[in-house]
Amino acid sequence: MTTVAIEDGEEVRIIEQGVPPERFARGWHCLGLVKGFRDGKPHSVEAFGTKLVVFADSKGEVKILDAYCRHMGGDLSQGSIKGDSVACPFHDWRWGGNGKCTGIPYARRVPPLARTRGWQTMEKDELLFVWHDPEGNPPPQEVAIPEIRDPEAEWTEWTWKKIEIDTNCREIIDNVVDMAHFYYVHYGMPTYFKNIFEGHIAIQEQSGESREDVVEWEGPDVPRLLGNRSVAAYYGPSFMTDDLVYVYDRYEVESMLINCHYPVSPDKFVLMYGIAVKKTEQVPADIADQLMEAMIGYIGMGFEQDVEIWKNKTRIENPLLCSEDGPVYQLRRWYEQFYVDVADITPDMVDRFEFELDTTKPVEAWKAEVAENLARKAAEGATV
Repeated sequence: MTTVAIEDGEEVRIIEQGVPPERFARGWHCLGLVKGFRDGKPHSVEAFGTKLVVFADSKGEVKILDAYCRHMGGDLSQGSIKGDSVACPFHDWRWGGNGKCTGIPYARRVPPLARTRGWQTMEKDELLFVWHDPEGNPPPQEVAIPEIRDPEAEWTEWTWKKIEIDTNCREIIDNVVDMAHFYYVHYGMPTYFKNIFEGHIAIQEQSGESREDVVEWEGPDVPRLLGNRSVAAYYGPSFMTDDLVYVYDRYEVESMLINCHYPVSPDKFVLMYGIAVKKTEQVPADIADQLMEAMIGYIGMGFEQDVEIWKNKTRIENPLLCSEDGPVYQLRRWYEQFYVDVADITPDMVDRFEFELDTTKPVEAWKAEVAENLARKAAEGATV
């Protein structure tokens, strides 16, 4: 902690901003819905401080290469797909999904060293992932992304959104332990909040009640939202699944929320989020589709609220915490494992850690504030 003495002898805490790491996290990073890359065109993705080209070969297998042609630096993402290769728009050099040059129409032969970097990909539940490791190691099996949606159930299609954000991606990771911001930023009312960190996984369990000063009940024919429960898990540094259930007075809506990102630069990342709703007897297909559209709008508003905070806050390495704040420092220690060499990972980064917040005081204070808000609204309505 850095402090400075002032005239009355007391000390003032100074914010240590630090700087974002130049290194990008090791792990699987989601690039979005895979079907968007199977349109017969090369796609440009700026990530990890460089530019990538994403394309599908004749079999529909999605490949990722460095975007800049090793010949004269042309941008392969501005070229075209020819057979199983992406062709550079500059001189028509063609590159296969394994990184090897497959042909140069005007040359007698391909130079023996004509090879570019290929990136390992994975598809899971209609999503495309790319593996990034500064050391160049392949992904261990134990960090593979698990099944996302229950394959035995029927789901709506993914609804998917994307935002580019001008800040370091650690800001969104901090939300894993930040219970209080759900009340002040997202207008929720958390009543239970627990974190579990172990290995490459960070879990947030929470449940909460609906806020009467925010959610208005429109009438007896409209289901009344009572609250929600959630089990969210980061699998690695950037991909989070959230088993999210909204509890109404008549039924429950089960959904799968995805919150994921990939870094563009140390001070910029692309945030993506998507949702699918489980179809049940209580929530048939037509209702599930309607709910999904409503939920993606509400969730999108929540992310926009976060973005507004991030745009105006400073980076802070030494946050000053109270007993009702979550384990920010432990979370950041867990997160650090993705920014060091595998040989430098220490036990305190990956050992199991559990912490359940005592919500007694926060809930007491928040319910009192909600009651004040309702009383003020009632008084304002009476004077109209």
